[in-house]
Amino acid sequence: MKLAEALILRADKQKKIEQLRARLTRSAKVQEGEKPPEDPKELLTELNTLIDELTILIKKINKTNSLTEFIKGESITDSLATRDTIILKRSVLESLIQATVIKLDRYSKSEVKFYSTVNIANTQKETDFLSKQYRELDTKIQEKNWLVDLIED
Repeated sequence: MKLAEALILRADKQKKIEQLRARLTRSAKVQEGEKPPEDPKELLTELNTLIDELTILIKKINKTNSLTEFIKGESITDSLATRDTIILKRSVLESLIQATVIKLDRYSKSEVKFYSTVNIANTQKETDFLSKQYRELDTKIQEKNWLVDLIED
């Protein structure tokens, strides 16, 4: 199995677990004399099986990511960390840009004026650059995921 296939399978299992959570919640309590729509014991058994399968799969994915060389001697795990921090910085800068928006809600002539303390144009350029870096790195990671076999042991 390719790493990309394992990642798709992981997402599928995570989605099924969330669906089980909803089904369990619906069956958690009933009115006196009523039966739950589904047997919570059976659902919990199914949940435990899925959790066990997901745990094994995540361990294999993590092992594959950490042992697979990717860019300049870095592992896929290293590149994922870089990608995550790029998106984090971009998010902070986008929040900064949003915070500089000055609303003109003046009610009187004595209203206090506000001025931006950051260079919005430069911050936007950096945000755009980070977005490009993210896209390029993410594309390379996705490509590598389809080339690498999942380490099964």
